[in-house]
Amino acid sequence: MIDLKKHFSTRLLATAALFVGASSAFAASAPSLGTVSNFAVLSAAPGGTGAVTCTNSTITGDVGSSGLPVSVTQTNCPITGAIIAPVPTQVLTDFNDAYNALAGQSCDTFLTGTLANVTLTPGVYCFAAAATLTGTLTLNGGSNDTWLFKIGTSGTGALTGTDFSVVMAGSGQACNVTWWVAQAATMTTSDFKGTILAGAAITDTGVAPTSPFEGRALAKAPVTLTNVAFAGCTGGSIGGTAKPKCNQGVGNGPEGCDPGNSNLVFPFRSNDEIGGVPGNPGRKGGNK
Repeated sequence: MIDLKKHFSTRLLATAALFVGASSAFAASAPSLGTVSNFAVLSAAPGGTGAVTCTNSTITGDVGSSGLPVSVTQTNCPITGAIIAPVPTQVLTDFNDAYNALAGQSCDTFLTGTLANVTLTPGVYCFAAAATLTGTLTLNGGSNDTWLFKIGTSGTGALTGTDFSVVMAGSGQACNVTWWVAQAATMTTSDFKGTILAGAAITDTGVAPTSPFEGRALAKAPVTLTNVAFAGCTGGSIGGTAKPKCNQGVGNGPEGCDPGNSNLVFPFRSNDEIGGVPGNPGRKGGNK
């Protein structure tokens, strides 16, 4: 009897190998994010209706909303970066330009199924309608390779991930993975990687205390994060590099980041950021 799951995965991998060159073509033509590039989270909703709600989470990178300052709500959510609300009109223009440019990118191959236990080489992969994903997707490639996933190329389609993990293999970079979504993107208890540009709301609910998200969450509607450790990307086009991790110790000096359980006498930074002593890192009885 044929193992259909194994057969499907093998077929996908074999097909994907034919389109490695297409990844280079996408990388060369990838749209610039312009003024959006340093936003980890952006609610670019029209008419000033943007909103970002962050609860029991951390965000490394800038956060923006088209709404007023009160539209960015933090509940136990330190943000390492600027909070800009409302964002300049140019930010909204650049987001929409990038979103529309990705919508016009041609597909290398169309996918179906949950992508569980599937390995994909670089390329442009499309779902004609909605994508409901679970399990582990492995992306295998080099440090300059790119992956573009388009959800809802027929005009409608949401991205839903439940217990879904994206794993980078080889020297592939999470910030070189892009997810264009015609409608909403909803992640639940997932370990997600990549930049999402969504036509509707983005919602990510992790497992307490936090689940990782490395990339960007850029939406035409509200963005809601709960129990998420969000590490944003930087760079002028689709792709880029991850924000640096903290290595806070006495005397390390400013690193522009919050290592977690620190003495926040200065907004969103440990005391060592301003020449003081870091707070209790939570590791007792271990290495001194």
